[in-house]
Amino acid sequence: MHMNVKGLIAATVLTFAGGAVAAEELRIGTASLGGAFYPMGQSISNVVNKYAGNDITMVPIVTGGSVQNPNLIAQGEAEIAITNNNLATLALAGKGPYKAAGPIEMSAVAALHPSVLHMMVLADSDIQTFEDLKGKRVAVGPAGGGTLGFVNFLMPLHGMNIEDLTPSFVSYADGFSQLTDGTVDAALALSGYPAGAVMQATVGAELRFIDFSEGMLEKALETNSAFSGVDIATDVYGTAEAGKVIGVSNMLVAPNSLDADTVERITAAIFDNLAELQAENANARQIDPAMSQQLAIPLHPGAQAYFNR
Repeated sequence: MHMNVKGLIAATVLTFAGGAVAAEELRIGTASLGGAFYPMGQSISNVVNKYAGNDITMVPIVTGGSVQNPNLIAQGEAEIAITNNNLATLALAGKGPYKAAGPIEMSAVAALHPSVLHMMVLADSDIQTFEDLKGKRVAVGPAGGGTLGFVNFLMPLHGMNIEDLTPSFVSYADGFSQLTDGTVDAALALSGYPAGAVMQATVGAELRFIDFSEGMLEKALETNSAFSGVDIATDVYGTAEAGKVIGVSNMLVAPNSLDADTVERITAAIFDNLAELQAENANARQIDPAMSQQLAIPLHPGAQAYFNR
């Protein structure tokens, strides 16, 4: 089998008393370092590797994030991945960022934590609202990531486009590092909270959320019902005021071609051991098993079999 630098599905031979067992290695597409997707993928991999059986192993891979991940599923570069409700709907329809690829044959495995659009500046910045980003240097996450997707959604609503910014396409960790050292004026990150990159930035700097102008958050939520308003309390990042942000629910997705028994065992490993997952990962504490029955795309037959138990 041809192997590229990322590695295709790898078969690792594990030897037991009864003979050799081929372990299928599944790559879970996450996002850039500094957000919530990579540690979530790492924690999911840990419970899958511990409980799904010796013939399944899972490894997290760094990717461009929620926009790119459905394309990686379509290209066979990831066997399972994290994306959000809005993008999953677009991927199935072959619309938006998936117009070139056409409809992607994938389905949902499980509801995960919500992601929120962190729009942050140093506490003494003159940037107050989204419109104030015009003409500023802004870290917008990696190209192909969910942050840029949200930016491209919000800009037309504010009469703006990406050319109005000087964007920095970097990982969340690098973006918030650039914010604290003054290389950029604002840093954005679509991530679960608390986000590692933001937490790291607060160690040496006081941050503040950028506000929406009056009525603009409501306008955004009316434009796309997949999104929701979320309040980030002051104690999350030590901000002087709470953040009123826009968010979206995340999900685990897999290609329709992935074996139903494999998907059922992955789903069982996650939800039968949810307390262990939540003890390891703070964002996992926001997972509500009931939400897996209310996702924007159909469940994979293997996941449906688990929830039908």
